[in-house]
Amino acid sequence: MTHFALRVTDYGHYMRKGIYLLPNTLTLCGMFCGFYAILAAFKGHYVYGAWAILIANIFDALDGWVARLTHTTTRFGIELDSLSDLVSFGVAPAVLIYSWALKSFGRLGWGAAFIFVICGALRLARFNVQMGSTESKSFTGMPIPGAATIMASSVLFYNEVWGELIGKNYLMLVLPFLLAALMVSTLRYHGLKEIDPKRRKPFWILVAVVAFIWLILMFPEYVIFIFSMSYMFWGIIENAVLFYRKIKLNRSSSI
Repeated sequence: MTHFALRVTDYGHYMRKGIYLLPNTLTLCGMFCGFYAILAAFKGHYVYGAWAILIANIFDALDGWVARLTHTTTRFGIELDSLSDLVSFGVAPAVLIYSWALKSFGRLGWGAAFIFVICGALRLARFNVQMGSTESKSFTGMPIPGAATIMASSVLFYNEVWGELIGKNYLMLVLPFLLAALMVSTLRYHGLKEIDPKRRKPFWILVAVVAFIWLILMFPEYVIFIFSMSYMFWGIIENAVLFYRKIKLNRSSSI
């Protein structure tokens, strides 16, 4: 009871100090994109919903970048960002994939969608606990925005290549389970925080970035899908290689 009273007192003291407007507004814009994606999925506008989730990624990157740049990172902003991520990258893609591809599977379909939400929430909770300790530049488990991007880009890619989804698609049934397992795994995934913008880079990197942006603008459905799937499989392959090297090193040291 005393601990609760202290928490309420701290909260009241913090709210009297105020909040930083710009990063939190960007966070809420990302949450709105997730909310819009849910509404679009209910109405059968799956492409619009998928694009809304991808746009939420932009706001998710911007709010953290602005907060670090302006030194306005607060505990309130971190908690709000997690709640926004759960809506935009947990609930929204689950509702989208269920409405688009999993509804025909009945209980198995909504179970697959719900396990994605559960593991996404666990991934966010673990990230908040590990923040400032083990979770530094690389991520432990696939980040939930990455998993949501894979779900949304799959909808866009399928719609662009094959059109409307008809019947049962078992690959789409497996996808939420796979992404859920990757999010709560201990596999290492890389993030943009590992790139130091203050250090000089070779000229070809600038050319590659410009070419990548051009490809996204010209063929967004294909490029985003290929990039997101490559991110998923690269993490699996890299960690498998690291695990093999670790076993090989342990065997050689024991001899």
